[in-house]
Amino acid sequence: MPNDLRPPGVLLFTSATPTLLAASEGEGGFHVPSIDEFFPPAILFEDTIFQIDRIWIIRIVAAAVLLTVFVIAARRAKLVPGRFQGAIEMILDFVRVQIAEEILGKTNARRFVPMLTTIFLSILAFNITGIIPFLNMAGTARIGLPIVLALWVFVTYWWVGVSKHGLGGYLKNNLFPPGIPWPIYIIVTPIELLQILVVRPASLALRLAANMIAGHIMLVLCFAATHFFLLEAAPALKAIGALTLAGGFAVTLFEILVALLQAYIFALLAAVYISLSLEEEH
Repeated sequence: MPNDLRPPGVLLFTSATPTLLAASEGEGGFHVPSIDEFFPPAILFEDTIFQIDRIWIIRIVAAAVLLTVFVIAARRAKLVPGRFQGAIEMILDFVRVQIAEEILGKTNARRFVPMLTTIFLSILAFNITGIIPFLNMAGTARIGLPIVLALWVFVTYWWVGVSKHGLGGYLKNNLFPPGIPWPIYIIVTPIELLQILVVRPASLALRLAANMIAGHIMLVLCFAATHFFLLEAAPALKAIGALTLAGGFAVTLFEILVALLQAYIFALLAAVYISLSLEEEH
C-alpha cells in the first residue's frame, strides 16, 4: 500500500502509555508505538500498486515457508506416517472434520475442504509471523490481506447460493425469512441485504486485522517498556522492567493462541456463510 494512504502522526495509546509519555520526548527514552509501524518505508516500486515493503516481505516469507512444508510433506508421504507427516495430517483432518464436515455435512464438505484448508493455514501462517524474531509483524496486521480473504469468502457464498437457487431464489431465501409478518419485512429486508453485502465480509476482515494490530501493539509496548526500564530508567524503576518483560512473554503466548483462534474463526465463519447459502430457507 502506498505510504501516502497512512494516517500521518497517529499514535496508538494503551493504559500504560501515560506513565511513559514523559520519557518519549527527545532522542532517548521510551518510544510510544505508532500506526506508522504498519506502513514501513518502501523497498521496491515506491508509490505504485506493486509497492514492496517489510510487511510484504514477511508475507512472502510466510507463504514460501508454508508451501515448502507441504511440498516436503507431499514428497515424503508414506503409508505409515512418521511424526512430521502425522502432524500435517492431523492439521488437515482438523479442518476437514471439525470445520468443513461439522458445518457443511459430509456431502457438501468435499467441495469446500481445499478452500477452507487454504484459508485456515494461510491465516495461521501470516498470523504467527507476529511473534517470530526478526519478523515481528503479522502479515494480516494490515487490512489489505484480510480484505482479499474476506472477498474470496464473499464471492464464494454468493456464487454457491446463486448457482443452487438462482439469483431470485437466493435473494428470497436471505431477504425474506419465513414466518415473519409482511410489514416487518420493511425493517428486516434492508438489514438482511446489508448483512450479505457488507456486514459478513467486513466483519471477517476487520476482526482479523484488529486482533493482529492489537497484539503487535501490546508486544511492542511491553518490550519497549522493558528496554526503557532496564537500560535507561532510574535505578529505582528497574524492577518494573522485570514485570514488563514477564508481561511481554505472557502476551507472546497469548498471541500464539489468538493466531490459532483467528484462523479457526475465519475458516469456521466462511463455512457457516457457505452453508447458509446452500440451505433452502433460513
